[in-house]
Amino acid sequence: MKLAIIGLSNSGKTTVFNALTGQALETTIYPTVSGEPHIGVVKVPDVRVDRLKEIFKPKKTTYASVEYIDYLGLTKGDMAQNRKVFDLIKDADAIVHAVRFFEDEAVSHPMNEINPLRDIETVELEFIFGDLEFVEKRLERMAEAEKKGKKQSETEKKLLLKCKAALEKEIPLRNVSFNEEELKTMKPFQFVSTQPEVIVLNVGENDLNTPRAAELQQEAEKFISDRGIASTTKVVTLCGKIETEIAQLSPEEAKAFLDDLKIDEPALNKLIRVSYDLLGLISFLTAGEDEVRAWTIRKGTNAQNAAGKIHSDIERGFIRAELVGYNDFIAGGTMAAARDKGLLRLEGKTYEVKDGDIINFRFNV
Repeated sequence: MKLAIIGLSNSGKTTVFNALTGQALETTIYPTVSGEPHIGVVKVPDVRVDRLKEIFKPKKTTYASVEYIDYLGLTKGDMAQNRKVFDLIKDADAIVHAVRFFEDEAVSHPMNEINPLRDIETVELEFIFGDLEFVEKRLERMAEAEKKGKKQSETEKKLLLKCKAALEKEIPLRNVSFNEEELKTMKPFQFVSTQPEVIVLNVGENDLNTPRAAELQQEAEKFISDRGIASTTKVVTLCGKIETEIAQLSPEEAKAFLDDLKIDEPALNKLIRVSYDLLGLISFLTAGEDEVRAWTIRKGTNAQNAAGKIHSDIERGFIRAELVGYNDFIAGGTMAAARDKGLLRLEGKTYEVKDGDIINFRFNV
């Protein structure tokens, strides 16, 4: 899973990136218009993998992973500058939108005042305007080509006009229904407003776990609900500065720090969980003496396609999936006990894999 961290300049994007990845990138107090993207890959915390590791004592343990990318801040009305960001994040699975809600006189705000709801709307509109600009230019080129006698795709034209109508109403494309043919046609365009979004309210230390922060979260959730984008947009609240400090601590020290601040879990865990839910992702597991591993797939994936996540040969030569649910396995303690209780079973290629299924694929190539 690849998540792109975006936001207006000086919203705390890089601080959030540091908190999520454990890195210590330098942050600036003024907006920047150039630089290289920062990339960090983190393991997805999974107590199931931890427990299976204890049981099987494998030679290798592999957690699912998330790749975060942090780049330049967005600027209201500067499409040339924003296009640099759009081009970089087009292939992300989702967007993590850092929104500033911390006071710091030393860190300038590009719009001169702290106003989270305005900033959320500003970035949303920049995505929409970016896609609209692309659509209009493409339709213009198609019209010019038609004048020269070059036949254009009616399917593509119809799709672009549908997108244009929605974007002109300031509706992001992720909230427009498209059929399979339309989705296939639009895939190469890589529209930025099609991407699901997690809004991260980056609060100050003094506002963490306060009624003020809770009220802001409620206001942000109402804002996206009123715009009709609640199904594709989620909101989380964190303090990037504190979370960055936590990310530098040992697990034992971090737990004590979290307990002292009355924080239930690190931002990393919360954001990954919300992102999985937003994207409809789950994990199935493979376990043995050689390796214990978590594999990320979409909800609804059948057993044969899940096998392809491991290797295309396994998918092609799929025979059966021998599996047991994680909780059933833990209750028995061993595969033999699960088999004796009838909990270890064989499923065919159309079986819908469930979150936490421990699977051994039988195949023949």
